[in-house]
Amino acid sequence: MNDSMAHPRHSLTPLELPGWKTAFSWLAALLLAGVFVVSGVWKITDAPGAAMRMVQARVPQSLSLSAAVAFGIAETLAGVLILVPRFRRWGAILASLLLAVFLAYFAVNYSALRGADCSCFPWLKRVVDPAFFLGDGILLLLAVLVGFWSKPPRSLRSAVLILGAVVVFALVSYGVDMTRQSGTPAPAAIAVDGHPYSLASGRILLFFFEPQCGHCFEIAKRMAQFPWGDTRVVAIPVEEPQYAEAFLRTAGLPAVVSPDFALLRKVFGYTSYPYGVALENGRRKATLTAFDDPEPEATLRKLGFIGQ
Repeated sequence: MNDSMAHPRHSLTPLELPGWKTAFSWLAALLLAGVFVVSGVWKITDAPGAAMRMVQARVPQSLSLSAAVAFGIAETLAGVLILVPRFRRWGAILASLLLAVFLAYFAVNYSALRGADCSCFPWLKRVVDPAFFLGDGILLLLAVLVGFWSKPPRSLRSAVLILGAVVVFALVSYGVDMTRQSGTPAPAAIAVDGHPYSLASGRILLFFFEPQCGHCFEIAKRMAQFPWGDTRVVAIPVEEPQYAEAFLRTAGLPAVVSPDFALLRKVFGYTSYPYGVALENGRRKATLTAFDDPEPEATLRKLGFIGQ
């Protein structure tokens, strides 16, 4: 009886791990925490940009923003819990579930998303390919091992408080981002055809695009049919600017071209093409990140940038 009390059969892991397992578990936990906290905080602090990337990954437009915020919260929570030994198993379980969902989703949609950007870090570019599955598979294995070798979790109340703090952080970040997106002053002028082009008055749509992007081309063709009235369209090529004029001509979109991508990106926080900024009298009125029908027509009509 004393032996059974000293060595509980219900524990999933021994009370004392060998030294190499303890060291490996800590290194794996630190790696996983870094991955999930960075990925989650990036989504939370740039929810519209994360939503745009989700749309590109075939997430329905109507769900993209809420999914970006929800995944950002879940990833951040998983990373924080993994860092704390008494919550580590809970964090590892959550991280394992998230990785399993990601792998399953991209496996099901592999034929459509192969080669598509799947970046979870602002400085690291990844695409959907076999290496993507290998990398996330290794992270999943590490999360399972960390969870198995961690001590039984305790203090659910403290874990719930951490969740609450992450949710509050996400909501505040989203509110600040939405506030910042409205009213930002535009540069007084940008270059068009080698001459200064004023952005100080009237309604102007800045359209960031890639001339060799088929999705951008289909959007430009749809936008060519909008009743623009006195609204001006300024097209800003993100890459390959030498093809911009031919792109607009073929699409039929009435717009001028500016090469000042670097300047405008810095001012308006561009994330990924296609991307739009609606200016009114020199200030940002709205940011456009949704371009699947009925957008951006619905938003532009609501803003008064196109007629009925």
